[in-house]
Amino acid sequence: MRRWLTEGFVLIIAAVVAFPLFWMVLSAFKPEDEIISADPVPWTTRPTLDSFTRALTVANFGRYFMNSIIVALIVVFLSILISFLAATALTRFRFRSRTTLLIMLLVVQMVPVEALTVPLFFMMRSVGDTVPVFGLNHLGSLVLVHLAFSLPFAIWMLRGFVAAVPVELEEAATLDGASRFRFLWQVLFPLVAPGLVATSVLSFIHAWNDFLFAKTFIISAVENQTLPLALQVFVKPDQNDWGAIMAGSTLMTIPVLIFFMLVQRRLVSGLAGAVKG
Repeated sequence: MRRWLTEGFVLIIAAVVAFPLFWMVLSAFKPEDEIISADPVPWTTRPTLDSFTRALTVANFGRYFMNSIIVALIVVFLSILISFLAATALTRFRFRSRTTLLIMLLVVQMVPVEALTVPLFFMMRSVGDTVPVFGLNHLGSLVLVHLAFSLPFAIWMLRGFVAAVPVELEEAATLDGASRFRFLWQVLFPLVAPGLVATSVLSFIHAWNDFLFAKTFIISAVENQTLPLALQVFVKPDQNDWGAIMAGSTLMTIPVLIFFMLVQRRLVSGLAGAVKG
């Protein structure tokens, strides 16, 4: 009985979490009159692709899509590389202020994103005066900001994976003639791969779904806007085009699902290892 109650409770939670996604996909295939109906129903007898057609015919939709892909992939690559090196340094080496740095990594994650938006805006404007590619209206500004928010969590998660690798393994590799660099990339890196996958998924989702920073930093350069900003085209003063908004949102979930399917074998073990670490 306890097992049945537990499984029933888990199913209820899963249904509550999945219902908004189900309604989004359903609304994308509904005709407009069913979407704005006063008595909505969780099905449709007249599925249509008109909403997807309107979403895909937005000017520069392909450019917005590629901008989002570029930002997300660069953030994932840099977050994996930097967090791996930082987690190794924090775990394997003893240095002054090491504990303070670890505490700061936790404190940074507690600061609300909204509270940092205005200071980051002025910071990116100042950076753009020196390095234009990282200034306002450039994708580099989005990469820097997403990287700054992804790294603390990634470093803290990977620290547990690196600590789980025995020091004796490194000593054995050294006795066999392996340099520290070779041990780092040929031995340690594959062993912490599940943690790297888990952090990469979270970094990808954070960068891909971002709207706040993209709206704040990409002001006038329409060619550098990302996919979430493209949905603003369907937000109108008189009446929103909810069908196109839901269709665009559904299309936005496809790259995330593909990325998840590519790494899902290691994702579960990575999250479990993070909890254990």
